[in-house]
Amino acid sequence: NHSAYTLWPEGSEYDEDTKPLCSSVDGKTGIGEPGGACATCPMNAYGSARDGGRGKACKNMRDIYLLRSGEYMPLLISLPPTSIKPFKEFLNRAFVYRRRATYGSLIQIGLKKENNGSNDYSVATFRLVRDFQGEELAQIRAYANGFKEQIKAINKEMGREDDPQAEVDEIEQKLKARRMPEEARQKALAEAKKLRTMPSSAAEYTVVRNYVDWILDLPWDELKDIDIDIEKARAILDGDHYGLEKPKERILEYLAVQKLSHGLRGPILCFVGPPGVGKTSLAKSVARATGRDFIRLSLGGVRDEAEIRGHRRTYVGALPGKIIQSLKRVKFNNPLFCLDEVDKMTSDYRGDPSSALLEVLDPEQNNTFMDHYLDLEYDLSKVFFITTANSLHTIPAPLLDRMEIIELNSYLETEKRHIARQFLLPRQIEEHGLRPENLRVSDKALLEIIRSYTREAGVRNLEREIAALCRKTAIRLVEENNLDRSVNISLQNLPTLLGVKKYRHDEREDAPQVGVCAGLAYNQRGGEILLVETTIMSGSGHVVTTGQLGEVMTESAKAALSYVRSRAEVLGLDPRFHRKVDIHVHVPAGATPKDGPSAGITLATSITSALLGIPVRNDVAMTGEISLRGRVLPIGGLREKLLAARRSGIKKVLMPRDNEKDLKEVPDEVLKDLQIVFVDHVDEVLPQALDATAEEIFSGRATAQPICRTLRAPKLDGMASNPQPAQ
Repeated sequence: NHSAYTLWPEGSEYDEDTKPLCSSVDGKTGIGEPGGACATCPMNAYGSARDGGRGKACKNMRDIYLLRSGEYMPLLISLPPTSIKPFKEFLNRAFVYRRRATYGSLIQIGLKKENNGSNDYSVATFRLVRDFQGEELAQIRAYANGFKEQIKAINKEMGREDDPQAEVDEIEQKLKARRMPEEARQKALAEAKKLRTMPSSAAEYTVVRNYVDWILDLPWDELKDIDIDIEKARAILDGDHYGLEKPKERILEYLAVQKLSHGLRGPILCFVGPPGVGKTSLAKSVARATGRDFIRLSLGGVRDEAEIRGHRRTYVGALPGKIIQSLKRVKFNNPLFCLDEVDKMTSDYRGDPSSALLEVLDPEQNNTFMDHYLDLEYDLSKVFFITTANSLHTIPAPLLDRMEIIELNSYLETEKRHIARQFLLPRQIEEHGLRPENLRVSDKALLEIIRSYTREAGVRNLEREIAALCRKTAIRLVEENNLDRSVNISLQNLPTLLGVKKYRHDEREDAPQVGVCAGLAYNQRGGEILLVETTIMSGSGHVVTTGQLGEVMTESAKAALSYVRSRAEVLGLDPRFHRKVDIHVHVPAGATPKDGPSAGITLATSITSALLGIPVRNDVAMTGEISLRGRVLPIGGLREKLLAARRSGIKKVLMPRDNEKDLKEVPDEVLKDLQIVFVDHVDEVLPQALDATAEEIFSGRATAQPICRTLRAPKLDGMASNPQPAQ
């Protein structure tokens, strides 16, 4: 019951001149007239009963003795004109043991007329005219100490064991001792000062307190000690991942420079590759190798800019962005930050997160990163950023320009076999409660799993198939109650465990065929052999392409046909042959879309073979784009294409001469038993691919199909019968 409290001057007895300093608030005047209805707690005696005035007196009355002359303290309470004099008297009583008129000049009250049409005044401020000294100051401090005990008693009855003002004092001490930029410290101290002027039950109190806590908890200048050991880092990278030489080399280069310079800004790398090749796991290994904490933030589907930069504090429930939140969690300002799926961000009316990342991933700007919630500059230059993506096409060009691109290609079959043997199989055996001697898988069985039961760039499905073998083994051990049994997986018993083959690869033809040419294709899952078929029918010059060919591949077919027509005389064809026949070009597996700029010479060879009636050798495959003049242009995906050729039993591969330099990056294991022939022009391709000599191809004497004889140019007297190919 608030009306039970009465604050008396210390050391005084009750008499007419010594009134209670604080009592129930009267509904008329609101100033210390005993006997009125209780409108607020006794510590708020000079608050207006009309507008409540709750929570303003306690803090001001407790700390007023700390003021010096000329300093003002806001009160922000409303008083009727008749209450001004009693209010002044009340303040004077609060500082002395008994009423003394000589102290009336210590206090000046600043009044302001209210704009509500009444005659009321607002007590805006009051100040001390001169400093307290000697006995006066001792008396006031003694009174203030007693007043603090009164506040503690009230807080205890209200269920608050701790004094809110003591919490503010503790926050200010932490802010002064914390290592942080001076701008952030002053901003936090200014916000903490606001906490003293508002009750802890106010909604704004929680907002300000949370903001100060965020500033206090961030690792502004806290850096984790990093001991760089190149050999140890190399061992970690090699132990966690097989292959991936380029990314490993780039990481070791960074570590070496960091050890020498002691101040290199964190690099911003972008690992690009198909799913399952180990982009995120490589980032984890880099964190281990560099001794940094690892943070992962998935950006897939993020469309709100506030996820990166945070919400402004004007919003209800505002928070900093994910980057600032993550740094608070690790408590160091130099972690390794992995921004996963950076190519899958979208944008809408809430902003474009990819544009917000421009500041984060710019080494020249991220030392002054501005989060909307903090509204302070934060230094991200010590953070090691690694982003991952499956494709570069959906990443905006300005963002792409800020990152160093490192491509992680799909694994070769040989690499998958090593990964399965060294990493996947031991891990699955351990996870399934088996011992290494319980399950043995031959190399041929592993290779068959890779070829016939998986079709992927990475090794996720391969690990699932190995897990299936472990489950089959576990069932046998439990059913036979023999935990020491060893199960051997070979090429012969593999179908009984995993079932029929899920995938098949195109194989080379058993014998040379007219119009059928083997090309080499590349996709995210690896390399494939691609058979191109061309047939010729009597007609009127129509050209048909089927097999779900993309726009690029369709244009390559048109360019190949135009080249063959331009070389009709050299090939011994009637210049008007295209008016007599229809040409149909087809690529099998019509349900699979096909496109890419590397099938030009394959299409030209297939069309030439069909027109001349000369079979294409079945042990030859080729890759390369074609120009209208017959030049062979360079291609990509060389490793994967050569592996596909070797897997299909191809002996000779024709490829552009400009790709000769790329052969250094192909493992020797892939090049084994392959004959590589580099060509510059289609006229060099035809003698290598067709089952005929160059003289037969370019003289027009070789004809294998009746329809081809009708396409020969008529021999006229005096005309050369064996025109030579272009050099």
